[in-house]
Amino acid sequence: MGMVIGIGTISLRLPENNTLKGKRKIIKSILGKMKNTFNVSAAEVGENDVHRRSEIGFSMVGNETGHINSKLDKLINMVDDTGLAELVDTQIEIIHF
Repeated sequence: MGMVIGIGTISLRLPENNTLKGKRKIIKSILGKMKNTFNVSAAEVGENDVHRRSEIGFSMVGNETGHINSKLDKLINMVDDTGLAELVDTQIEIIHF
């Protein structure tokens, strides 16, 4: 087997948001849901000073490729389903270590 690492980014649009304070509240909520539901490491990694866009980076570790791939798909769907922001783009990569 070995270690399987799933990493990715989610690009979001927040069309109704008008302040960085409002953005922080939305992103904090999304990050909390990601961490609590999927036990991932996640943070805002881009578009930090733009109040209507965000880029979130995340990673998770496991020992089966299929399991990590499935969890990454479910994580992205959950972020989209929150309705807090519009999903613009996603990228994922699975690394065998």
